[in-house]
Amino acid sequence: MVATDLEQPRVTIARPPVAEGLVDWLTTTDHKKIGLLYIGTSFLFFLLGGILALIMRLELTQPGVQFVDPSTYEQLFTMHGTIMMFLFGTPLSVGLANYLLPLQIGAADMAFPRLNAATYWMFLFGGLIVLSSFLPAGGAPAVGWTIYAPLSGITYSPGAGMDLWIVGIGLTGISSILGSVNFIATLFTRRAPGMTMLRVPIFTWGVLVTSLLILLSFPALTADLAMLFIDRHLGGSFFDPSAGGSPILFQHLFWFFGHPEVYILIMPFFGIISEVISVFSRKPLFGYRAMILAFIAIALLSFTVWAHHMFTTGAVNLPFFSLLSYLIAVPTGIKYFNWIATMWRGHLTFPTPMLFAVGFMFVFLLGGITGVMLASAPLDFQFQDTYYVVGHLHNVLVGGTVMAMFAGFYFWFPKATGRMLSERLGKLHFWTFTGGVLLAFLPMYQLGISGMPRRYADYTGNPTWDLLNLLSTGGAALMAVGVLFFIWNLISALRKPADAPDDPWAGNTLEWATSSPPPEHNFRWLPPIRSERPMWDWRMRQHDGDDQQAAEA
Repeated sequence: MVATDLEQPRVTIARPPVAEGLVDWLTTTDHKKIGLLYIGTSFLFFLLGGILALIMRLELTQPGVQFVDPSTYEQLFTMHGTIMMFLFGTPLSVGLANYLLPLQIGAADMAFPRLNAATYWMFLFGGLIVLSSFLPAGGAPAVGWTIYAPLSGITYSPGAGMDLWIVGIGLTGISSILGSVNFIATLFTRRAPGMTMLRVPIFTWGVLVTSLLILLSFPALTADLAMLFIDRHLGGSFFDPSAGGSPILFQHLFWFFGHPEVYILIMPFFGIISEVISVFSRKPLFGYRAMILAFIAIALLSFTVWAHHMFTTGAVNLPFFSLLSYLIAVPTGIKYFNWIATMWRGHLTFPTPMLFAVGFMFVFLLGGITGVMLASAPLDFQFQDTYYVVGHLHNVLVGGTVMAMFAGFYFWFPKATGRMLSERLGKLHFWTFTGGVLLAFLPMYQLGISGMPRRYADYTGNPTWDLLNLLSTGGAALMAVGVLFFIWNLISALRKPADAPDDPWAGNTLEWATSSPPPEHNFRWLPPIRSERPMWDWRMRQHDGDDQQAAEA
């Protein structure tokens, strides 16, 4: 029911019972439970990918082979990248969208609840199939997460591990495509009265644009994997130059998916940062419509810059793709100016979600600046396949996706569980993790400039490389300590009784209108929706009404 006047009392909703059986979770079609399943599963994959990264960093701490041989290192490298790109980043944003999108638009559930449940199980089993590639003789693929042909062909990767990788990633890709259809249908058909598209929260706009990117880019990856499988087992020759095929075709198709994938990983998290900064600045988001246009511009341009990953192939037009790669930095810069303008002269507070939002802005900016450098073809030739690229990628994805993830976790955890996370542990988590990110990845730029190649388990010893690799490993260890603080915080909070109010942050959007956690169908009432900040408007109208009653008295 939509509230129509100030006299309507706020309804207190009884919280649902928390003792729910395993069968209920296995058979649920409730978008909130499916969202939590996505988030929990992708976070477990994140921990596994982090463990693989720590093993690699331990190996690289000093020259020589200490812990893993080169073949095992390549398998770890391949699976680390695969897990973080395909089994953590994209599914995490899907999980957050599952939980929040219906709440933010005032809907009772997703448009297709059973399809929503099916996408989770497809993702889970696809991920397990990918991990099972460790089991066959020969182990997991050892060709890098980009699986370039001909290295991923039957000649150089003869084991079943590569086939399991292809099938598992193909299944997760289909899951993402079906989920995107569901998000788009839900947004366009289930909005509450008054929720026009220009009143939709900015996080939900990020989900919409991301869903459109998935629909247009993931089919290219699916086709690429299908052709690779045909080449491996059915006598195809798509990527075999001796039979008229082209390995460059594989790269074109992969990066036509791969560069939009970077924005698929980051745009919902741009939305999270926008929500958090607005709430803790106590101001509306500056340039709301400009932010939406920036989302759309990034999406359109992301399909025009894929070939900057292929400068050194000699098969692409360098000036054209270099210019477009510079241009895509403009809409991202618009977001930064809008975030800064939102905070300018705001009533700023810095609880843990806001700390991670500000940390995101700093670390992601480093990745963005170094990305502009890589858009220059001469510099790209110098830095290609060096640790400079590794530092850039991790500043973007760890500084972007992971730090924004933690901002979102601390921000919406009270809504999902009815419990507050500890601010003391949260700040310990922030400072250790952020310090670890800077210490782990900044030395990689100097390593890349001085010519250290990536993807190798060993390197030539010299005092500079030895010191920089030692610092980088120390940073990775510090990041791990920060994650342990978060897990400790999480477990401690879940063991406490529910203590969070319905709206602990004085939020802007509709999810704060319902109980914490929300009931099965989300809402018993809704405030009038007259802007992109309906809860803020509702509180202001209540305040004005109280002032008027006091004056009359």
